[in-house]
Amino acid sequence: MTTKLALVTGGNGFVGCHVVRALLARGDRVRVLARENADLSALVGLPVEIVYGDLRYFDSVARAVTGCNEVYHVAADYRLWLTDPAPMYATNVAGTEYVIRAATDAGVSRIVYTSTVGALGIPHRGVGREDTPSSLADMPGHYKRSKYMAEQAALEAARVGAPVVIVNPSTPIGALDLKPTPTGRIIVDFLNRRMPAYVETGLNIVGVADVARGHLLAAERGRVGEKYILGGENLTLKEFLGRLAATSGMPAPKMRIPYAVAFGYALGAEAFARTVTRRAPRASLTEVRMARKKMFFDSSKARAELGYSPGPIEAAIGTAIEFFSSRGPAKSAS
Repeated sequence: MTTKLALVTGGNGFVGCHVVRALLARGDRVRVLARENADLSALVGLPVEIVYGDLRYFDSVARAVTGCNEVYHVAADYRLWLTDPAPMYATNVAGTEYVIRAATDAGVSRIVYTSTVGALGIPHRGVGREDTPSSLADMPGHYKRSKYMAEQAALEAARVGAPVVIVNPSTPIGALDLKPTPTGRIIVDFLNRRMPAYVETGLNIVGVADVARGHLLAAERGRVGEKYILGGENLTLKEFLGRLAATSGMPAPKMRIPYAVAFGYALGAEAFARTVTRRAPRASLTEVRMARKKMFFDSSKARAELGYSPGPIEAAIGTAIEFFSSRGPAKSAS
């Protein structure tokens, strides 16, 4: 029996490299689409085929898709602060349209599109689900707007026959968060004792390896045109920091920062970044606006239809702490 060939866009990224590992563990052959000069350190030692290209160009995407049985479109421009949003929309929206069109033209059996819970609605003081109403106007910042638009494009493609299944990961943590992600940065700051206080917000935290396995389950069992939340446990930021403290043995911050203070700090930090450093500030207005809502979500649909079953969040916290302390940017904290 011929093994399947799966294309993973962004397979060198945080979630993508774990999807690659899950596919290899299943016995599939894996091709990764990465940009020229991309950091491939998350794939070192893995038997994968690297194809260089750019999501912003259809011909580049079409070459990568050729001969594949499945496509996992994980790649995205994930920045919460930027000076020019145009490249983000080109990558996240047009790039998604190109991947789906190229994969459909190539006759792949399944396309799994990696969206985000950030593109979903959250009821007031409630828990978001796949069918919670949302709109572009509800999306703070260019990243969420671009991902919402890309998700809508994926849904429309499925309606006209593309074999697309959508997954909406919540907030993954774990090993190989090399950049790190905004949540990984919280862990790094905690380990380096650079988090004296916290804002009142909430997150759905999940192990990145569970999210990766959820992608494969979506390809195998997901219904075309459906969305599936790949989440874990709903925790306030204070509770999450408490879990970090319990696992690491380090004290958790006890002081809460009022929203107005956080907003003012971010306003100043962004102004300094735009006029002086030209680098992302430690806190952006988009992050502060996002913090106004508790990002709590329900994964029961994925559990029921896909057999998705994430493990205890403590295991993922332990893995993330171990990575950041031993090999990641918090090594000095160990």
